[in-house]
Amino acid sequence: MSNPIDFKKVALETLRIEEQALQVLATQIDDRFSKACDIILNCQGRVVVTGMGKSGHIGRKMAATFASTGTPSFFMHPGEAGHGDLGMLVQGDVLIAISNSGKSDEIMMLMPLIKHLQVPLITISADASGPMPQNADVALTLGNIQEACPLGLAPTSSTTATLALGDALAVALLEARGFTSDDFARSHPAGALGKRLLLDVKHLMHHGDELPKVLPTTSMREALFEITNKRLGLTTIVDENNVLLGIFTDGDLRRFIEREKSFDLEVAISEVMVREPKTISENVRAVEAFERLSELKIHQFVVVNDQKQVVGIIAMHDLVAAGVS
Repeated sequence: MSNPIDFKKVALETLRIEEQALQVLATQIDDRFSKACDIILNCQGRVVVTGMGKSGHIGRKMAATFASTGTPSFFMHPGEAGHGDLGMLVQGDVLIAISNSGKSDEIMMLMPLIKHLQVPLITISADASGPMPQNADVALTLGNIQEACPLGLAPTSSTTATLALGDALAVALLEARGFTSDDFARSHPAGALGKRLLLDVKHLMHHGDELPKVLPTTSMREALFEITNKRLGLTTIVDENNVLLGIFTDGDLRRFIEREKSFDLEVAISEVMVREPKTISENVRAVEAFERLSELKIHQFVVVNDQKQVVGIIAMHDLVAAGVS
């Protein structure tokens, strides 16, 4: 190449300009921001976000962030809105309209019906001079920021600032609603985070007929059959009321054989069982069970209720398979 480009230098300059744009945006956060939050908090319907082009892409992300953090929201394409999709917008909703120039023709075309529906309008634009912010209940502005595009044409810093402003709204609303990690997990049940926050031991434990259980008078021979049949690598030893007395694992068997030169398979399992095994409640988070197992360097917990009765077995491989590790 005759004029090689220093890509690293360009990248750092782009980031510097966009960082400066966020600093300019910070100067625009005032009572208008608080008013916008109040309007959204008092919304009886949904927050509908609209925008054309790059503003539309940012709007989609903004709506998705609202929806996942406790503010029901969706994106409405302004071009399609003029051909029927405006029916998505009803009384009780709030409309957030994004246009850096504040002059989007597609959005301005919708303005008469927005006014007719008496839907509160929040706009996001560079300044408040355009017809959109002039018609808004709250006009949020980005300030006089420089685009990172050297031509000053491609939306770069302006979309970064708009995205950050949307995140600021979402976080402010999240805190105002007292939104918790459990609430977040409920809207992300299929993701790794949802699994970590929603799954309890009771959802993954082996229970019912899967549970290996024998009485203390059971012979070691019969106990070994129980371990083999239930395929969990152990059996619990319980009294007549299902209260846990101990466990015996295949690992205990190996250690017993190494220690004893000769042994009687007819000996009562109570003679060789491990007393006071590690236990856990069925209501403990699965991820906490995983962390405890890792810390203790063991492979499974016996799950017991408040009366120390056996209700299940939870194993490390169950937790790994469920994706909570």
